[in-house]
Amino acid sequence: MAQNVIAVYPGTFDPMTLGHEDVVRRATQLFDHVIVAVAAGHHKKTLFSLQERVDMVREAVVRFPQVEVATFSGLLRDFVVARGGKAMVRGLRAVTDFDYEFQLAGMNRSLMPDVETVFLTPSDKYQFISSTFVREIAVLGGEVGKFVSPLVEERLADKVRSLGRE
Repeated sequence: MAQNVIAVYPGTFDPMTLGHEDVVRRATQLFDHVIVAVAAGHHKKTLFSLQERVDMVREAVVRFPQVEVATFSGLLRDFVVARGGKAMVRGLRAVTDFDYEFQLAGMNRSLMPDVETVFLTPSDKYQFISSTFVREIAVLGGEVGKFVSPLVEERLADKVRSLGRE
């Protein structure tokens, strides 16, 4: 078995959900070092700023000493190679994720032949959670406490208030 394997778990994490946290936990059981790579999100309109998302992720993973949080923009390939990544972690919630993730893994293999994509599924109770749904529920005044940590729930409430949508 390889030693000191670095895995990168990329995403926008807008916001970090309990499903994301579960995938991080699972990744820490497989890899020596996990880098949660928070994307600048130039291709998506995010609710939270990059720094807010980084702060939420750091709070969520503080209990895992082998997890590092970093940001990236541009090609993920450049980030993974520069950081010495040997695996890329991707979360799969349902069959609907598979087609996109399968295509993405193929592209990543073409760009990074020495990096393996590893698909991890969250626990059953988190498989339906998506950041998109959580944001929408929060903005529309719904309860999101069972989908995110208390710290993220508080930040969502603050953000919704600041937008005047409460």
